Amino acid sequence: MTTGTEEEAQGAVEPTTSETVPPQPAAPDAGRPMLRSSAIEAFASFGHRNYRLWFTGQAASLVGTWMQFTAQGFLVFQLTHSPAFLGYVGFASGAPIWLFTLLGGVVSDRMPLRNLLLITQTTMMILAFILAALTFFGHIQPWHIVLLAFALGVANAFDAPARQAFAVELVEREDLGNAIALNSTMFNLGTAIGPAMAGVVYAALGPGWCFTINGTSFIAVISALLMMRLKLQPPRVRTGTALGDLKDGLRYVVSHPTIRILIAVTMVTTIFGMGFAILLPAWSVKILGGDATTNGFLQSARGVGSLIGALMIASLARVKIKGKLLTLGSLIFPVLLLVWSAMRWLPLSLLVLVGVGWGTMLVLNISNILGQLHVPDQLRGRVMSIYTLSFFGMFPLGALLSGTVAEVIGEPTTVALGALVTLAFGGMLWFYLPRLRAIE
Repeated sequence: MTTGTEEEAQGAVEPTTSETVPPQPAAPDAGRPMLRSSAIEAFASFGHRNYRLWFTGQAASLVGTWMQFTAQGFLVFQLTHSPAFLGYVGFASGAPIWLFTLLGGVVSDRMPLRNLLLITQTTMMILAFILAALTFFGHIQPWHIVLLAFALGVANAFDAPARQAFAVELVEREDLGNAIALNSTMFNLGTAIGPAMAGVVYAALGPGWCFTINGTSFIAVISALLMMRLKLQPPRVRTGTALGDLKDGLRYVVSHPTIRILIAVTMVTTIFGMGFAILLPAWSVKILGGDATTNGFLQSARGVGSLIGALMIASLARVKIKGKLLTLGSLIFPVLLLVWSAMRWLPLSLLVLVGVGWGTMLVLNISNILGQLHVPDQLRGRVMSIYTLSFFGMFPLGALLSGTVAEVIGEPTTVALGALVTLAFGGMLWFYLPRLRAIE
């Protein structure tokens, strides 16, 4: 479905003849159209068949991915009883982002994105089944998890830029912002459902079944990719070397002030603000006195908040206040995280963590949307690989930092310090970069 302009969508067309249009009686629910319009705007991308396939396949796969992530973290803590080792696994999964993501962006601009995604998604499926087999046969060791996390990181380094750039092939240009926001909704739907399922399955059947379910879930997204009917894309011109293409992407980012700001926001938030996520397995046991099920509930509470935030942003995709929301989120997120670091009662902890997830979306999701709206198509893969590096590449550094510091001063103090640094950065954005609030 191709959507027209906003005026056409609202039927705001003036009559062109001299006839007088008689006034129409007000409908009984005249106060509701705006609510209906907002709901339609929130899911506008579902009008495109290819996007519906993508969303359905990815949503199923991401539930499995978050089941594996949650189960893997708790298994590591059970094997090592070390928050630092949680950081090592997080670092291993993210280190390949530094090594290969920029190359992944170049590849994304040089080959059909669907073909690249089929390769990366199949690789991830195989890795999940290897992890499941090692667990079922009782051979799993911490170093196995580190090695497989590294291999998964390599696949992600090529997959993430392609996924970010693929949205433009699934919807019309006017729905691109909505599609990006719904992609985040899809991701956080998995975050909300997967960890809770992992906690129950882990407690009842063990971690091996969590990894098996994840491996099986990749069939959904692979099938969706094969079923798509994509428009013929213009030939990808290769006028230079891969290194030259990479330099062009870096040059564009350095010279574009909006992109520079967005990447800086993403990097600081990821390094200092997102470290709490890697500590949740240890937090569930040491701080809240819980188990694998508690860990699943904590992960899911964050996912529920992120899902709410992503849906809100999707409904506002065409409203030109994104810079204001981003600046506001850079303050709200660390404040809520600071409050959460003081929670010791599970119900209240879960409630505040929902708010933390919501605040995360105001920062990371809107940064992503604004970045994609400001980049030309011919540079999309390369620029999005740099954005991916600013998030996925910084996450392992934040994980290593949080895990190492928590080993010395404890998890609550570590989370509180990270929140304070993030809050200080948000305050700097508010006072010294007012132009960020003007970005639409």
